[in-house]
Amino acid sequence: PPPPPRFSSRRRHTRCQIQSRGLGDVYKRQVLSYLIKQKGITIQTDFGTGEVDAEGHKLVAYDEQEIPYDLLVSIPVHGGAQFVEDSGLGNELGFVPTHKNTLRAKQHEDIFVLGDATDLPSSKAGSVAHFQSEVLEENLQHAMAGRSLDEGFDGHANCFIETGFGKAILIDFNYDTEPLSGKFPLPGIGPMTLLGESRLNHLGKLAFRWVYWNMLLPGRPIPMVDARMSMRGKSDTTPAVAALDEV
Repeated sequence: PPPPPRFSSRRRHTRCQIQSRGLGDVYKRQVLSYLIKQKGITIQTDFGTGEVDAEGHKLVAYDEQEIPYDLLVSIPVHGGAQFVEDSGLGNELGFVPTHKNTLRAKQHEDIFVLGDATDLPSSKAGSVAHFQSEVLEENLQHAMAGRSLDEGFDGHANCFIETGFGKAILIDFNYDTEPLSGKFPLPGIGPMTLLGESRLNHLGKLAFRWVYWNMLLPGRPIPMVDARMSMRGKSDTTPAVAALDEV
């Protein structure tokens, strides 16, 4: 992998290619573009960060492009935990190569992996680790009993995105399905809106604090929220941008 950007007040010519996994064309086109325009955010594409000129308050690309800044908030290349790297189980970035559906380590049949330790192309959100744990629990029992493993984890992620002014967006997606519009958790009823900005979504995020401490951490099942992504209540058509104005 390319080295991370260098941070110094002297000009350097370290080439850095930054890659990201998207959440789907519909999500980016219909939701993010609307919010970005609404909040006056400018996006600079095709910019490979090479150096931060701290004295000049400039972000410098490897091809000498420059972007001035007042306050820089940067996210470095993510890597796995140090103990994973020290154990020899991790890859070059410190993540454990993991079967995407069974959660068994690819190189060690007696090891199962979940959460931030995996190299899976899924979100690192807490909801993903929770969904993974349900599949992992089954597969631990299958492995000890000598039975075939359940390829049940589908990359399911479910999370709120705060958008400000007492509103939020709720998205639900997996390996193969990008975020879709619809209602959650009751199909057609909600009360929360998928892929839409609403006050109810914000209230749902606040209510999740209680759910986190009193249901998720103690390992109690969360009603109507399954480890596998459900298509119930979702639309496979492109959502209208007007849905983002819902209150």
